Amino acid sequence: MTIVEITDGHLRVVVEGMDKVLALKSTIEVPLAHVRGASASPDALREPHGLRLLGTSVPGVIAAGSFYDGEWLFMDVHNHAQAVKIELDHEHYAALIVEVEDPAATVRTINAAVRGLGSGGWRGAPSQASDVSDPT
Repeated sequence: MTIVEITDGHLRVVVEGMDKVLALKSTIEVPLAHVRGASASPDALREPHGLRLLGTSVPGVIAAGSFYDGEWLFMDVHNHAQAVKIELDHEHYAALIVEVEDPAATVRTINAAVRGLGSGGWRGAPSQASDVSDPT
């Protein structure tokens, strides 16, 4: 399982417990400006994820580590029902597919933060930029 945090303009994925060993990674941090969005990914363990280069993979049971199938993916999923896909631009990984405690809340939080950047910067509250009128 992972914890996804958004602070100081960055998205940070913290790999917990034994998954650090299975995935051969403990933390991934990317600028929020490089996050395209997030979605639930309940088929994460069923879909082919390419060649496992670093980590652990038992089909249908666990995918943890770095995978390559034309683009790099980082995965840490045991329970496919709790998987979230975070799509990235301008990063080593094209996507992070991770298991989280509350997928719906995680997707909402990430997408709200990404939308906030597009409308004047995310600071933990909706941007007020749309409320400003041009006096001319």
